[in-house]
Amino acid sequence: MPLVFKPALSVIFAMSLGPWSAAQQAAPKPAQSPEGQPPVKLNLLNVCKPPAEELAEIRSVFTKAAVKPAFSRDFEVSRGRVTMKDSPDSKFVRLRRDMTPDSALMTTQYSMSMDEKDTVETLVLRSRDAKDFHEIAFEDRVSASAASPTAVLGVDTPVTRIRLERYGKKSIVLARCPDADQSALEPFFRDASDLMARYRKALGLRSAFRTDINWLNAEAAKPQGAKAAPKKASK
Repeated sequence: MPLVFKPALSVIFAMSLGPWSAAQQAAPKPAQSPEGQPPVKLNLLNVCKPPAEELAEIRSVFTKAAVKPAFSRDFEVSRGRVTMKDSPDSKFVRLRRDMTPDSALMTTQYSMSMDEKDTVETLVLRSRDAKDFHEIAFEDRVSASAASPTAVLGVDTPVTRIRLERYGKKSIVLARCPDADQSALEPFFRDASDLMARYRKALGLRSAFRTDINWLNAEAAKPQGAKAAPKKASK
């Protein structure tokens, strides 16, 4: 008798599990990382309208950065060219100034880079105390065909992007979005532009740093692939 009922019981048991098994296959499964690898975490940033608590953090950092810059005697100036596959060549000039030990900021770095499409100014302020924030960056972008690097430096171009980096937390980004209503965010862009203008002046970008900008300007004036004219032989 047991040999007769076992197959029948197996069929009935399988039929009772049928709908449950189908539901398990149809349900989405959470993504699994390869064995031994940490799970991948994605953070979505609302750069057009960050939430109120993130805007409050940006405002707090503005207050810390608004004090008069106190530079030490240490600084670094560099310039160069960057080539990347499937991207146009980019040239840059960069100035880094260390801050005095009693300053809430540790370093200030300004850079201007350009390729055949855009000229980009970036100011990065790095905090001395990581509990407050790691760094905040201000950026503006101008079409390379609209103005030379010297002309861009000659005016206080408004900031179009703000990025706040924090240890152990996701970044906070506020950027200009042409298709979004950002009228309530205008004070943030205005204050960011005022801060960048203040640091342009304090860093002496239009005086001591102008020679390096002129190098970038000369590079921009060269046609792509242009070769130096041969020197005439002296008689």
